[in-house]
Amino acid sequence: MRRSILLLATAAVFATPVGAGAQSDIPAAIYTDPAPDAEHPPRMETLHIPSGGVEINAIAYVASGPGPHPTLLICHGWPGNEKNLDLAQAVRRAGWNAVAFNYRGSWGSPGSFRFAQNPEDAAAVLAYLRDPENAAKLGVDTSRIAIIGHSMGGWVSAMTAGQDSGLIGMGLISAANMGWVGRLERGDLAKRSAGNAETLADTSPEMMADELIANQAAFDFLQYAPQLAGKSHLILSSDDDLAFMTDALVESIRKAGGEKVTAIHEATDHSWSGKRIALQAHVLRWLATLEGAAD
Repeated sequence: MRRSILLLATAAVFATPVGAGAQSDIPAAIYTDPAPDAEHPPRMETLHIPSGGVEINAIAYVASGPGPHPTLLICHGWPGNEKNLDLAQAVRRAGWNAVAFNYRGSWGSPGSFRFAQNPEDAAAVLAYLRDPENAAKLGVDTSRIAIIGHSMGGWVSAMTAGQDSGLIGMGLISAANMGWVGRLERGDLAKRSAGNAETLADTSPEMMADELIANQAAFDFLQYAPQLAGKSHLILSSDDDLAFMTDALVESIRKAGGEKVTAIHEATDHSWSGKRIALQAHVLRWLATLEGAAD
């Protein structure tokens, strides 16, 4: 009897906890803080970035360590209620800087909100990060910058990556192709726009609908598939009726010769409300493949 109890106790000590196997597949940066670095601790920096004659708001989550660090630019959606700052924190724990910003006319950034300006604002943030003085201050490795975006921010990321050969990769999270959105009937589109007008300055549902309708071709991210074919991309979709848009982009990139596209679908809503850990895990695994990918 005593021997049986001893064997059971020993087995209990060495048993794998329920769920530990699943956790072993999750990057440690999701649940583990970095080792303390008193000389180069992680920090936040508030940024004011020139774009279109104003200064838009941004925050840099600077990684610990002397750097320079690879850096991920995060683009929010329309209007951007989900800003994915939990993702920014996980990215920083993984040794990357993360930078989040607000487009002109959104969330307190000065100016008027216009779809056409959003990729311009992303380009302005990238130019700011690549400036030698700013790169030194923020510890940015300018040869290792990637971009990721959620919803409309995924469209911003695709439009930006298609025109910026210096980026080492692009990530899309339930992205919307705003060129396709512009095909909707004006009344329906204005109604949808009214539900996405939170915090947006100097615009209206009708103005947003008209801009999208007038720019169907110019806003179609499929046009950049050839330019995106040479880099590594993570394209995530969810159960939000938008997956066909990113499926089309994946197909177009592959037809253009792209061989480094990872496409993953998760059964969750547009904001990834029930898959936040999975989202972080997908992104960190992808970033780990990019760290040595600079030209």
